[in-house]
Amino acid sequence: MPARRVPLDLHALSGHVELFRISGSAKRDASVERWLVGEPTELRSLAKQWFTRMRRCGDDVREGMHDGCPVACVEDAPFCYVDSFTRHVNVGFFYGAMLEDASDLLEGAGKRMRHVKLKADREVDVAALGNLITAAYLDLKARLAAERDSTTG
Repeated sequence: MPARRVPLDLHALSGHVELFRISGSAKRDASVERWLVGEPTELRSLAKQWFTRMRRCGDDVREGMHDGCPVACVEDAPFCYVDSFTRHVNVGFFYGAMLEDASDLLEGAGKRMRHVKLKADREVDVAALGNLITAAYLDLKARLAAERDSTTG
């Protein structure tokens, strides 16, 4: 039987991860606000609570809509999002697989993205989720700085 060849992802081996970008982010986006106050009200208010937390990460946080849901960005690179479904809200992390999650809140098995599933009738560790959001913001800022350094150095 011939040996099977497996392609190598040299960027991943070097620790380089291509940053995902979206266009059209703004300091405040009216379409984001419309989404946050939409139906179903109970779930959207839960989403708004956590999106407000994302907005408070820093003065450089921008926002926009991507794939039908609000995303929080630094420059044009998203770090978190919220989305609502029939019975739950997701607080999502674009590079969640790389975050330390001591409270074991993150779900998902993708290469990079993770989410925390919130239900109106279930308590969440508010401090731990807030810490994940802050960590995602700081992680993205570090990735952006490393990207700038690699292109200028």
